[in-house]
Amino acid sequence: MKEKNLSNYIKRLLILVVGLTIAHLGVTLFLLSNLGSDPFNVLIQGIAHLLPLSHGTCHQIICFLILGILLFTARSYIKAGTFVCMFLGGPIIDFFTFLLKDFINADSSMVLRFVSLILGCFILAFGMTIVIKSDAGTGPNDLVGVVISDKLHKPFGICRVIVDFSFVIIGVLLGGIFGVGTIVCAFLIGPIADRFLPVSEKIVRRLL
Repeated sequence: MKEKNLSNYIKRLLILVVGLTIAHLGVTLFLLSNLGSDPFNVLIQGIAHLLPLSHGTCHQIICFLILGILLFTARSYIKAGTFVCMFLGGPIIDFFTFLLKDFINADSSMVLRFVSLILGCFILAFGMTIVIKSDAGTGPNDLVGVVISDKLHKPFGICRVIVDFSFVIIGVLLGGIFGVGTIVCAFLIGPIADRFLPVSEKIVRRLL
């Protein structure tokens, strides 16, 4: 019985890694469009603007701060996959950036950059829902919307939009910079994810 449970959890972790890879392909397309940071990184920019720390260091601190809060408020949501998301996200983005930076960048046509932005949002939302439905853990910043949705019994899409705009507003007030891509991302990710969640649940069930 224990072997079966372990096998099932390993499968869930592998599904999470696949979803994480898909999601961060979307993040890479979004970033390469160079039309604005995603909402969470606007918050990180704002905090880095105030503190004598690098963007990456601030990102790690905020992630661990979110984990610390969740340990006291929603501990069951923190799983092995949460830490996988934290430590694999950056390398995956670096890998896709290496592959795609010569094809999509600030010098590309505005049409290509905008298509990259929108496509990135759809791919990110799909990958994120695979991660969520893997039930092996979710990245700290994504967990905020998931926990609020579950606790308030409200659609994930609405909660995600509220969380994203909260990140943007706080970040801008602290000195972060946003662009058209930031607003597009804040409006699109939640509602698109809502559409993908039942689809991703079926996919995960078939793979287990």
